[in-house]
Amino acid sequence: MSELTVTILMPCLNEAETLAFCVRQAVAALRDNNVTGEVLIADNGSTDGSQKIATDEGARLVPVPTRGYGAALMAGIEAARSKYILMADADASYDFGHLPRFLVKLEEGNDLVMGNRFGGEIKPGAMPPLHRYLGNPVLSFIGRLFFNIPARDFHCGIRAFRRESMLGLNLRTTGMEFASEMVVKSSLAGLRLAEVPTTLSPDGRSRAPHLRTWRDGWRHLRFLLLYSPRWLFLYPGIAAFVVGLLLSCWLIPAPRTIGRWTFDVDTLTYALGLVLIGAHISVFAVSARVFGTQEGFLPPNPKFERIFKYINLEVGLTFGCLLLLAGFSILGYALHIWHAAGFGNLSPQRMLRLTLPSATCFMLGVEAIFGSFFLSLLGLNRR
Repeated sequence: MSELTVTILMPCLNEAETLAFCVRQAVAALRDNNVTGEVLIADNGSTDGSQKIATDEGARLVPVPTRGYGAALMAGIEAARSKYILMADADASYDFGHLPRFLVKLEEGNDLVMGNRFGGEIKPGAMPPLHRYLGNPVLSFIGRLFFNIPARDFHCGIRAFRRESMLGLNLRTTGMEFASEMVVKSSLAGLRLAEVPTTLSPDGRSRAPHLRTWRDGWRHLRFLLLYSPRWLFLYPGIAAFVVGLLLSCWLIPAPRTIGRWTFDVDTLTYALGLVLIGAHISVFAVSARVFGTQEGFLPPNPKFERIFKYINLEVGLTFGCLLLLAGFSILGYALHIWHAAGFGNLSPQRMLRLTLPSATCFMLGVEAIFGSFFLSLLGLNRR
């Protein structure tokens, strides 16, 4: 049997009110555009008779026992018999008649073609204001910022893709964040992405949608953060370290006064705390990157791998020992000053300006030594 051109895939969980309309529209889109294909319903355990409606209307049914939007779609992708897949919800909110504009982009060599509701049409009542003006724009902006993804509508529910390309991404999430995972991993894998305008209509169901604004919005945001160790760990860590270091260097010699504000050892304490926090978060960044790459969550990064040619266990141990030596040196100088004063009372501010940096060097040295061992352990598989 020759390969079909496209599978129109719909996840389904109790969509009896709109499923027949969607299947008929999908069948008509294939017929009217002379496209060989199939309509596939990935049923997630419906109890309202959706399964019979699907088969009666000529769709192929795939039961999916694992609950979740992502689980249903992944099972449908695996069961599809076509070169391309067009996926959309079974709630009558998307127009399957837009099939040709997606196929054109796929035939041009793109691997994933996203619908763009903001570049097309959002009919009155089709999208809550909170989603339209806050949720989707913010999450789409974060996606472009973190992953350099060209899509303007990051979470559009209608999209088309090459089946083999998507199967190669090792998609894992089972919930609503599957929509983000698909786009993020496509970008990280270097796949070609494109967008086409599409229309969003009010869904035809009388019940509330499965989407939960705050719960699912957080799941999308959490996914974006976890897949970007740079933005979650590295950039905040570097920022905290640099700000803390600059403040510390400014305050160690003497108190500083700006206007009526005087900054002394109390501010120095927090500044050195920022240095420690920044260093610790930066170690998390490198660890998360190594772990994510080895577990297949993140693709290999040649630039990152080259770092380990120059920064290895021995370099980390040497750097940690130098920090410990600096801490002992500062502590020795503080003891010398105390000895010169006959081990009597000294200005607390003066001594804190020495003991605080000494303690910070000790802690950074320990962080560098044990962090180097931990990273070396994580990196054993690279060798």
